[in-house]
Amino acid sequence: MNNFRLFGLEGSRPFAQRVARYLDVPLSRHVESWFADSEPYVRSDVNVRGCDVYVISSLYGDAEQTVSEKFTKLLFFIGSLVDASARRITVVAPYLPYARQDRKTESRAPISIKYFAQCIEAVGANRVLTMDVHNLSAMQNAFRIPTDNLESKNLIADFLCGVDTGADTDGVPCPVDHHIECPLVNCSGGLVVLAPDSGGMGRARRFRNALERRLGLANQIGVVYLDKERSTSGQVKGSKIVGDVTGRQVIILDDMISSGSTVALSADAVRQHDGEVWAICATHGMFVGRAAEHLAGIDRIVVTDTIVPFQVNGSPWEGRLHVIPTAMMFAQAIRRTHEEGGSISDLLKS
Repeated sequence: MNNFRLFGLEGSRPFAQRVARYLDVPLSRHVESWFADSEPYVRSDVNVRGCDVYVISSLYGDAEQTVSEKFTKLLFFIGSLVDASARRITVVAPYLPYARQDRKTESRAPISIKYFAQCIEAVGANRVLTMDVHNLSAMQNAFRIPTDNLESKNLIADFLCGVDTGADTDGVPCPVDHHIECPLVNCSGGLVVLAPDSGGMGRARRFRNALERRLGLANQIGVVYLDKERSTSGQVKGSKIVGDVTGRQVIILDDMISSGSTVALSADAVRQHDGEVWAICATHGMFVGRAAEHLAGIDRIVVTDTIVPFQVNGSPWEGRLHVIPTAMMFAQAIRRTHEEGGSISDLLKS
């Protein structure tokens, strides 16, 4: 592709390498280091004048860098690209932080996604590409520059139905599963998709539709939600399910698994209503805090690689945790964004 540069900042470099391979372009060189007092230094090591530049950085905290460190480094890098006369800069953040802080929940509470967006815009970014943001409307209202939100529903539906992802790592590290034992095509009994709250019903319905297309069903998979509430201390409570799961096999779907408390609450509610938890699915898997404890007893946990599951270690997760690659979808989205007339909407439908 002409006048095209693709960068992968540290923490997302293996992911960026996979995207570059699908695009059949080299990953552009850059310099990234730290001063002795942990002050970041980052710049492009190639000419970007007049180029369309895509910067990949999944902004989650890991064992090496915090969210703030990754975000600060990203801002400085975008600013340096603007000063180097890049024509257009697209931030590719498979996981977008601060999206849960999208409104005032109490007096003087911050609306952090708004401040995040203002920072991205202030340094000169032209576009943001992400996946399954926590609150799509809030993100779109926070940003004044164009934003594209990819959805993992088709990737997860393919995986659960036993469709080979077709992801060939080609030597590039990738935590990928190609199959699931006992896929949904062999599942007997009625299926239900459960959203952990009413706000997730739209996501659950779109996922239900994707499943029905693959299973050749029509209006046979139910969609329900957990009627929960969150206290001022952040504790989630609730066991009432709006909809029927009795005698059904339930797929719990959320945008992220953090400590696992919300999906664990949902799983307990399903059991109380005489349903069976078939799988827990989410786009972003953080697995922080007491996640291992909260998710004990769940046979199938499915996430994507927008966040590398660095917190997950040892036998308790083996055979239970499945990680689906997303680099191919991001590569297709980048190509469609770069090429004139490309459609992200068509990509989401495919």
